[in-house]
Amino acid sequence: MSDYTEKRSYKRVKVECHIHYKMIDTEIEEDEIGQLENISGRGMMFIAEKGVPLNSELEIRVEPGNDLTPPLHARVQVVRMEKQRRGNGYEIGAVIRETYE
Repeated sequence: MSDYTEKRSYKRVKVECHIHYKMIDTEIEEDEIGQLENISGRGMMFIAEKGVPLNSELEIRVEPGNDLTPPLHARVQVVRMEKQRRGNGYEIGAVIRETYE
């Protein structure tokens, strides 16, 4: 038996699919593509090739590619960005601020 108590409001779910994202309020129209690692009712963590500034807002699209999981289109705010310990990318933690239809 473990003494560990989860302190998060929402349980993380491990996911392995692509995430398309772009910074809001910039001139750049092209999406970047990352790898979604986990998601919860409030946030997500994905791996990106390029770093993203803390507190920046991103428009994201996740299309899991199966009939069981619905797609997600949302605005998120970056709350964590760290260089990967293993790998050349960045771990991006983001809070979901608004979902779109």
